[in-house]
Amino acid sequence: MNENVQNNNMIIEERSFERTDQWGKRNSAGVVIASSMCFNNVSHKVNGKTILDNISLEVDAGKVLCLLGPSGSGKTTLLKIAAGLVENTSGDVVIDGRNVSGDKTFVPPDKRGVGLMFQDYALFPHLTILQNVEFGLTALSKKDAKHQALRMLSRVGLEDYALRYPHVLSGGEQQRVALARALAPRPGILLMDEPFSGLDSRLRDSIREQTIDLLRETRSTAVIVTHDAEEALRVGDHIALMRDGALVQEGNGHELYYSPSNLFTAGFFSEINVIPATLKDGEALTAFGVCSAKDMTLSDCCAAIRLTDINVKPYENLDKGQVGRVAARRFVGTSELLEINVEGLDKPFSVRIKAGDLPNSADLVSITVDPELMMIFPAP
Repeated sequence: MNENVQNNNMIIEERSFERTDQWGKRNSAGVVIASSMCFNNVSHKVNGKTILDNISLEVDAGKVLCLLGPSGSGKTTLLKIAAGLVENTSGDVVIDGRNVSGDKTFVPPDKRGVGLMFQDYALFPHLTILQNVEFGLTALSKKDAKHQALRMLSRVGLEDYALRYPHVLSGGEQQRVALARALAPRPGILLMDEPFSGLDSRLRDSIREQTIDLLRETRSTAVIVTHDAEEALRVGDHIALMRDGALVQEGNGHELYYSPSNLFTAGFFSEINVIPATLKDGEALTAFGVCSAKDMTLSDCCAAIRLTDINVKPYENLDKGQVGRVAARRFVGTSELLEINVEGLDKPFSVRIKAGDLPNSADLVSITVDPELMMIFPAP
């Protein structure tokens, strides 16, 4: 690296800015030099069993990539390969254009410039909060390590807890300590394995938003593992949906939600009904009308309909919608879940409506669905 590049990097590393953060403290936050990461045809096998199958993904510097999928889909294994905790069987992991795993190359975790935040936070119970955050700052002098650790604790609003121990902290406070520890060395990429799953729902929302704000403000690149589609939509600049070790679909949240490429993606991002459909002259005939299916070539297909895309009202003789009979309804706060028996369907049709929109006395109902909101896929 030439002298000019070194000087520029030092200037960027030392730059900071002041703001009042959402934890109520005013302080400065150091700006990291974000890295890019690329997975090129990454596969991993254990005892002949395929855990990851030919994964290719990119995450741009300063962006957040969410690895999304059900348990057993390979998300955490891919994260560990990125960190260097697991070595991929084939393919390459590239950070800032440098191959760190693959092609007879393996760079150890501490040489990759990545930070790792575990699901259980992994705080050392015998160390103070300050000592936990100092733990990874081995390249700094003791004085500088303490200064940087205090700075990060201040950034997450916990500098007053520096001399306390992890067991006295709440779950949200422990999560913030773990985040401070992961960011203290200013890694080019922060890898996070379901970091919010251990928090209750109300605390999870606020801590998640504050964490993402901090990542944005420090211009960090992050890869976050989650099984929660709503969480991925909230935090991810780019989402990679995985299943059984394979990449199902990737894109931004809008693309995956409104343009799912298959039934699995549609069902992962929304509550859906799946009903039979018949193809005829480029159209799909369903129990709720006809919709376009010009891209379909298989005769055996189905229609997926989101529970929130269905209109229900008390039945009147002149209604043009499909007739159904309410079999069950459950109040769930701001909405109600209905189970409706419809002629021609072998199981009840589910609907989510705004609470109070349908009178309690309604038994027979009229159901209509906008054809533009039906999604046609090959039958499962």
